[in-house]
Amino acid sequence: MRFRPCIDLHEGRVKQIVGGTLADGDAPPVTNFETDRDPADFARLYQRDGLADGHVIMLGPGNEAAARAALEAYPGGMHVGGGITADNALDYLRAGASHVIVTSYVFSEGRVDFDNLRRVAGVVGRERLVLDLSCLPRDGRYYVATDRWQRLTDVTVDPPNLERLAGYCDEFLVHAIAVEGHRSGIDQTLVRLLGETSPLPTTYAGGASRLEDLDLVRTLASGRVDLTIGSALDIFGGNVRYDDVVAWQRAEEAAGRQQRGNPD
Repeated sequence: MRFRPCIDLHEGRVKQIVGGTLADGDAPPVTNFETDRDPADFARLYQRDGLADGHVIMLGPGNEAAARAALEAYPGGMHVGGGITADNALDYLRAGASHVIVTSYVFSEGRVDFDNLRRVAGVVGRERLVLDLSCLPRDGRYYVATDRWQRLTDVTVDPPNLERLAGYCDEFLVHAIAVEGHRSGIDQTLVRLLGETSPLPTTYAGGASRLEDLDLVRTLASGRVDLTIGSALDIFGGNVRYDDVVAWQRAEEAAGRQQRGNPD
């Protein structure tokens, strides 16, 4: 299991937004954190500390330059998502992204658009594609949401769909929208579901509020799901020390090496 860092961008600035509050219209989203600090500074921080395979998410238009700056600062170290299509995906890979993350381009009109899925996978290669399955609970099931999490699809996060989609991508990214940004605790049911059924490396995000949530996710998912902590980190105005998370990650890596018989 790993900690996965993040850089969320809105209107060209690094922000932490409460899930589901970013919508069309004049009303601004609810934020936990905003800064004028260069997004590339966060990318360089993650690179310095050896935190790979995090994600840069563009929340709406006007974030392209900021995203590219972050990717160029940590080449090959982060995924990028938000408005990614078959037409622009290669541009972001050339800018330094290791993977592109796709949501609305594939999940459109309430269903999986397999033509678009095949198209983008054909352009970038399955090994560089991440599908965003961010979801909301309804009637005991989890439904993928698109369009800034404002529109529910008919696609559920369950073993048959995970198996079917796994043939086209390298990883899944799953935000628990109902708790995203609330720092109220992770969705344990969803984490357990992903740990038991996801056939691919999967990153969960949403609700983390304490350092111990890393251990909790590892236990619930038997080490098969990674965790992103956003709003709760002190670098984003929260109370979880970033340095403690880095120390946790290094201890986890050391334990993994020891189990493999390579203590160095």
